[in-house]
Amino acid sequence: MKVDGFQLGDYMTNCYVVRESDDAKPCWIIDPGDRPQELLTFLEQNALEPQQIVLTHGHVDHIAGIPLLKQTYPDLPVWMAKNDAYMLTDNMLNLSFMSGEPLQLEAADHLFDIGDTLRFGELSFVVLSTPGHTVGGVSLYCQKYSTVFSGDALFAGSVGRSDFPGGSHETLIQGIKEQLLVLDDDTIVYSGHGPATTIGREKQTNQFLI
Repeated sequence: MKVDGFQLGDYMTNCYVVRESDDAKPCWIIDPGDRPQELLTFLEQNALEPQQIVLTHGHVDHIAGIPLLKQTYPDLPVWMAKNDAYMLTDNMLNLSFMSGEPLQLEAADHLFDIGDTLRFGELSFVVLSTPGHTVGGVSLYCQKYSTVFSGDALFAGSVGRSDFPGGSHETLIQGIKEQLLVLDDDTIVYSGHGPATTIGREKQTNQFLI
């Protein structure tokens, strides 16, 4: 599996381009944040073929790049967890009203549920339940390559905020412990913000989880 990351927008949200290999052209885009020009340039220069946008949750800093991506790739579908789906079409709930540029998108093209397996060529990702930052926040786990995309649930040395509507610190910590910390220690964690880490490192050093 090949993962390329981009920090987009004022919140430096991590957006990931996921492919089967270095040479593969089809790709997924996970959490396209604001001002995705760097992402678009990368896709075009490498002649990549986006197959779908996959969202870990519905906050504005993880979805604001969708309109520009849709301009370039009109048929690009958006996939997200059904428990966060309402956020795309509500600028209060996706928090874009706070930026002065309210963002109301079309509804997601496809919804997935906890425990579903999303398949992309030879890759497969199990949808793990990691709410608490949002009501329906999820992580995407690829067992074959010991990799998990944790959205804004788990960060290197920290965890997601829980003071937004629908947030709950207790729920967040419970989900991390029950869904993420049970993964193998060498599992790579690609977070929504900040550097990559591993499950083993967070189990040993993350003060929110010890």
